[in-house]
Amino acid sequence: MRSKLFVPGARPELFGKALASAADAISIDLEDAVVEARKGEARAAVAEFLRSSEAQSSSKSIIVRVNALATAHFSADARVIAAPSLGLVNLPKIESALEVDSALAMIDRAFVDVGLRPTLRVLANIESPKGLRNAVEIAAHPRVAGLQLGYADLFGPFGIERRDPQHVYSVMFAARMAAAEAGVFVYDGAFPDIKDTEGFRAEAGMARRLGFLGKSCIHPSQVALANEVFRPGAAEIQQAQRLLAAARTAAVNGAGAFLLDGRMIDTPDIRRAELVVASGRQD
Repeated sequence: MRSKLFVPGARPELFGKALASAADAISIDLEDAVVEARKGEARAAVAEFLRSSEAQSSSKSIIVRVNALATAHFSADARVIAAPSLGLVNLPKIESALEVDSALAMIDRAFVDVGLRPTLRVLANIESPKGLRNAVEIAAHPRVAGLQLGYADLFGPFGIERRDPQHVYSVMFAARMAAAEAGVFVYDGAFPDIKDTEGFRAEAGMARRLGFLGKSCIHPSQVALANEVFRPGAAEIQQAQRLLAAARTAAVNGAGAFLLDGRMIDTPDIRRAELVVASGRQD
């Protein structure tokens, strides 16, 4: 999931186009991209789309960002997303594992009501100082698949300058360590300046070097950039394949760690090589 393309929930004419795009996943937004007066309209559009043959037959991962748990819209959002085509629910402004429990209790009830198993997993947004402080416990929740950074809410209210890469790096690193401890992925937030391709590329590159899975895109023009940055090069894939072949040989010989090109290789290196090879298969 190198790229995830946001689509406003009130723009159903864009849903099919997003599915046909080069994005690895689409994220239909019921939250910030939908004005208050159109929340009900957006829910109806999302409900219809999730139950359509187009969505159910797509191999692309479909995500819906619902409104925050504390809002009046959450319970209605939970009901409309109960569909087998939904891959993940994106929960915004999560600040604790207890909030994940509360959100899933309503979502699970909606799934059961329509005869579906309540197994939906969560992409939890880290968008506040408290959420960042509690990122380890949020990531450790058994139904959380990954964390996602939301820079606007995390930085804006506190006068923190997004353009300073040190600020972005510090938050990325904290989220990456929390996700790593829990064994889940971490996903980078959106970059708001559509015309600043170099800024997007630089921020995405920093995320990739930290082991992020991919980056959110708010415009189709950003998808190719994200795919390019998070796509491993041919030499990197070949080296990873060599490492995995050596690991299989070592396992047959009963060796846990082994030398490759003069470097000691063990489980973390093998896991990283598996991720590189898997990412290389996405095109």
